[in-house]
Amino acid sequence: MQTSLLSISRTHLYYRPAAPATREVAIKHCIDELFTECPFYGSRKLHALLLPTFGPLARNTVRRYMHEMGLCAIYPGPKLSQRHPEHRVYPYLLRNVTAAHPNHIWGVDITYVRVRGSWLYLVAILDWFSRYVISWALDDSLEIAFVLDAMDRALTLATPTIWNSDQGSHFTSPLCTERLKVKGVQISMDGRGRAFDNIFTERFWRSLKHEEVYLHDYGNPREARAGITRYMGLYNHKRPHEALSYQTPVTWYFDRPA
Repeated sequence: MQTSLLSISRTHLYYRPAAPATREVAIKHCIDELFTECPFYGSRKLHALLLPTFGPLARNTVRRYMHEMGLCAIYPGPKLSQRHPEHRVYPYLLRNVTAAHPNHIWGVDITYVRVRGSWLYLVAILDWFSRYVISWALDDSLEIAFVLDAMDRALTLATPTIWNSDQGSHFTSPLCTERLKVKGVQISMDGRGRAFDNIFTERFWRSLKHEEVYLHDYGNPREARAGITRYMGLYNHKRPHEALSYQTPVTWYFDRPA
């Protein structure tokens, strides 16, 4: 009676999601490390590198895992970004443009964070001028809610002139773009297969993973959240940045004229 009233099948009512297999988790963690080192590796190269460790493994499995992890190699080719076919894609506005002051350009991206026996997804919004992490959010799924949460918190702090992202379905969604239009923000999206369109955020992911994630074997999401919170504070407030004359991002973000 309940399923009839809700117009759903009995299977959906009784279904309980199963934990990922140990082998799948291990393969995805290895893909994450290899891709962080060489983000231009596609499924073919990753498949070849994984075979000696994991034995028989179909390339289609590697491709599927990359899709589930939100990973796309940065080489030219068709369908590099998993975007929604009905969502509008905006042009890339940053060619020959350099961030000139805080809140001039913000970049946003999502990455995979490994947890023992599972994984999480992390979104971060980065000010390109100061490398300051404006906002971030962590979730166990790729549903859009955690992206919107990070976005809303960032926009309460300031409003950028230009917002740059890839062409993924999270960022092309009207739920995201309408928030920016209301604020008068110019929307920019990476060109397909362009390795350097979002280079500052990619460098931040590499720093985060090598300096925090790979050094700690997070046992659960709570430990991951605590570790990443700790690192974000270190990165923004204490860690000297070579590109900032060895000053911290928070100094350049708040002490420079907007």
